[in-house]
Amino acid sequence: MEEKRESTVTCPVCPHACHLKEGQAGFCRARACRDGKIVSESYGRLTSIALDPIEKKPLSDFMPGTTVLSVGSYGCNLRCPFCQNWQISQTGEGGVPWKEVSPIELVASAQRLREEGPFVSGIAYTYNEPLVSWEYVRDCSVLAHQAGLKNILVSNGCANEPIIRKLAPLIDAANIDLKGPSQKFYDNCAGDFATVQKTIEILAATPTCHLEVTALIVPGMNDKDEDVESIAKWLSEIPTEGDPITLHITRFFPRWHMNTDEPTPVETVYHLADVAKNYLDRVRCGNV
Repeated sequence: MEEKRESTVTCPVCPHACHLKEGQAGFCRARACRDGKIVSESYGRLTSIALDPIEKKPLSDFMPGTTVLSVGSYGCNLRCPFCQNWQISQTGEGGVPWKEVSPIELVASAQRLREEGPFVSGIAYTYNEPLVSWEYVRDCSVLAHQAGLKNILVSNGCANEPIIRKLAPLIDAANIDLKGPSQKFYDNCAGDFATVQKTIEILAATPTCHLEVTALIVPGMNDKDEDVESIAKWLSEIPTEGDPITLHITRFFPRWHMNTDEPTPVETVYHLADVAKNYLDRVRCGNV
């Protein structure tokens, strides 16, 4: 007798397109198949809440001097061996304590903080990969705008185009981590280079969204002049509807599977920033 195959449902959020059986979690560990539908199990489950300077996101050219209520959950759809937030991004529901916070509660908290300190400008969706629970970002963002708050997205950008197009009008500023200059590099991270490029292009073309990009410089992986030159040249050629794109050249510190490696030399960061300045007017150095 032929064995009956258990049906699966395909997650539409990112290029992994996980085919999930009932009760099974996806590659990101944050989405799962429940009652025959793909749902965000991490929706509203916050593992990290902090009031941060907006420059820490990093955003250097959007509302400088203000602070944002930064929130994160768990899970990520990449596996960067140098992950800087691996304790929450590379785990699932049972891997880290979380507190359930609804969109209404989150926006109310941000409003209270703004009343206490007028320099609070909005909410940042950050720490883990927020797009694996993009519905939470959407729902919070709608309420935040109604309350006069800004929405900040800090993301790896590896989500399918329909998701990004739904969120783009709600995002006031974004910082996208561009891990490397090619698909060959993204193979190290289980990501899709073309998808991230498309995300950056969509956000750059959104007139209401200020865009900054971060390139974490990892020794031996993407620290050659031609690596940064490729990134900076491509960014310089993207049509923008708002401000010019800012590029952050950021120093790596040993983390996760690369915890015995040496940090990026400070002189390398400054040198590569000079390389990028041949193509971009706004280049910043980070973690130096």
